[in-house]
Amino acid sequence: MKEKTVALIGAPTDVGAGARGASMGPEALRVAGLAQALSRQGLQVVDTGNLSGPFNPWQAPVAGYRHLPEVVQWNQALFNAVTAQLQAGHIPVMLGGDHCLGMGSVGAVARYCRQLGQPLRVFWLDAHTDFNTAQLTPSGNVHGMPVACLCGFGPDELVNLGGQGAALDAADLRMIGIRSVDRRERLFVHEQGLDVYDMRMIDELGMRAVMQAALADLPDDVHIHVSFDVDFLDPGDAPGVGTTVQGGPTWREAQLCMEMLADTGRVASLDIVELNPALDVRNGTAKVAVQMVESLFGKSTLVRQASSY
Repeated sequence: MKEKTVALIGAPTDVGAGARGASMGPEALRVAGLAQALSRQGLQVVDTGNLSGPFNPWQAPVAGYRHLPEVVQWNQALFNAVTAQLQAGHIPVMLGGDHCLGMGSVGAVARYCRQLGQPLRVFWLDAHTDFNTAQLTPSGNVHGMPVACLCGFGPDELVNLGGQGAALDAADLRMIGIRSVDRRERLFVHEQGLDVYDMRMIDELGMRAVMQAALADLPDDVHIHVSFDVDFLDPGDAPGVGTTVQGGPTWREAQLCMEMLADTGRVASLDIVELNPALDVRNGTAKVAVQMVESLFGKSTLVRQASSY
């Protein structure tokens, strides 16, 4: 069986965020041993280095968006880079950078799957739904808008990234770990019928039942894209993010989430975003993120024969 190749794509920018520092995330993940961790899972790893893009001008919002021209440039560059790796038969792993970059990575995956006629399922692991618009946002920070843009609600230059129109339908998404949603955004999420598995549901049912529900209707040939915002994790385990929200999945719950995704054998692309080394302690959050990604690609706690328990 041919060894799978993972292509690491650094996107060192924080133009979409409300705090500086996520631009240092790619290097922190490398220092934490991401490539080595993936190699331990039998994957060939190619580090393509970092993309280039505009600096963060750190300006006030204009018409509801902060740094929209810069956000568009970074996402277009990422769209092209992810597309190239998919066409080469590789598993693209985007090292962010803030979560506005999800538009470029998920957009590229969506177009690729559409061209192949392959079903797509996006697992959005995040404390936030990221479904704001210029009309709804309290901040103008575009890292709170990527899901809305991917679903067709946003500026034309982001919605039509790659010339494709809306990249996703609500039915393509599964949102896990949600626990912080702006008031007006919450109403919009309900109107669009997003499939949200929030922390109350995880508290009441447990991560295993939640993931079973989220994975229940996967097509056999599905392409799974995981968009992993490090603030998905509880800040007790992962303090190095700009938008910490108490009450997230524990280390063990998050590990189970990743293992159950790995069990599908269908994870074919990944984002790792919002890691902010400026807010971290001895790169500990990056190390936890690497542990989670290693589990996503096959490392398991299983020490006995699998069963249907």
